[in-house]
Amino acid sequence: MTDSSAGFLRKPIDMARRHVGGFFRQILAVLGLMHIVVAIPVGMATPFLPIGLPLAIIGVILLGRNSVWGRRWMEGILTRHPRVERFAPSWLMRLVFGREKRDHLQPQAD
Repeated sequence: MTDSSAGFLRKPIDMARRHVGGFFRQILAVLGLMHIVVAIPVGMATPFLPIGLPLAIIGVILLGRNSVWGRRWMEGILTRHPRVERFAPSWLMRLVFGREKRDHLQPQAD
């Protein structure tokens, strides 16, 4: 094959890879959302065994890392309900949002 034919084939392959990658990320985001939804009744059904908490953590990680809309939704919840962020461990905030936990006791400077 010549260089021109390799370049001709590369563009459709790169486009297909980008679309498949985007589709796979959305599948992972929906899977994360389903983990969060399932974790609530599982956590209530097993109050002495913490099975729902790991399901919810896996769901938050999948949703926050693989979708822009999921990250915005979770940031909106954290903005509306700042007490929720106190319960999140620091490593989870760095993994999902790429930032440290906010200190809500001090006013934030813009």
